[in-house]
This record gives sequence, C-alpha cells and structure tokens, in this order.
Amino acid sequence: MPPMASSESTAAHSAPARYDEARAAQFAAANINPKTGLATDYLNHFNEAVMLLEMIPDMPECSEDFLSWHPLSYAEHFKASNFKARDLAIEAYDTADPGIRSDFDDITNNMTTILTAVGEAMRQASQNDTRAKLAESAVGWIKPLIGRAGGIINGQGSEADVDYIMAH
Repeated sequence: MPPMASSESTAAHSAPARYDEARAAQFAAANINPKTGLATDYLNHFNEAVMLLEMIPDMPECSEDFLSWHPLSYAEHFKASNFKARDLAIEAYDTADPGIRSDFDDITNNMTTILTAVGEAMRQASQNDTRAKLAESAVGWIKPLIGRAGGIINGQGSEADVDYIMAH
C-alpha cells in the first residue's frame, strides 16, 4: 500500500507544477510576464501620450492630438486593443500578486494624473510657448515613470517583487 500512496502523492504534487509551467508558457507566448502577470503593451498607452507631447514644441498643432488622448485603465486598454491575447492579459492582471499590482497601479495612476493635469493646463493656455513648456515638463516627469512601470512589469525594482521572491 505505501507505494500506491507515494505515487498518488507524487501525482498530486506534480499536477500543479505542470499547470504553473503551462500557464507560464502561455503568458510568455502572449508577451505577458509569467512572474508578474503584467504586459508591457499597456505602456504603449502612455508612450503614445509622450510621443504626442514630444512633438508639441516643434509642431504646436500637435497639442490638439495630445488633448484627444484620454486615460484608459489596464483592462480598458486591452479591451480596446488588437492585442491577440487581450483576455488573457486582463485575466493575468486580475490574478497578479496584489503587492506587485498595487505598485504598478500606483505608478500608472500617477502618470494618468500628470497627463490629465497637463491636458487641463494646455486647454487653458493661450500661448504655444506655454503649451510647449508644459509638454516638455510632462515628458520629463512621465518617461522615468514609464521606466519604473516597465521594471515592475519585468520583475525588477519593486518592493512587492522582493516580497514575492522571498515568499516563494
């Protein structure tokens, strides 16, 4: 009887490992970090705003393009995108480690707040020079935050990531 119990125990322990490996492979194939459950594709939403802001000093008419940009949550971005694994990306985000997701959400919420405030200020500005200065300032604030968000997505530099590694 002990050999049977042993093989049952081995089967029970190996099934979750296979599932985890299969799920990790599925995430990796979809450009979702298997360790964090986050996808860098969401950062394209912020990179688009930065690209538009960078054009404003040389082409003031691009301020209208920036002003048409509107914030999207992680799920809203993927629902509106052509990302082939968008449902998987949303599911992975929803089940991501809460600490990692909280760090990520804090940064993306800060970026959204900055971009929204800059948009409001640009709407009130009557001079192209003022819009250009706002755009340049915003780029200086947002780019490092995009880098930090990318680090969290890739499992680097997050306190929650350290906690996750220590717990597993």
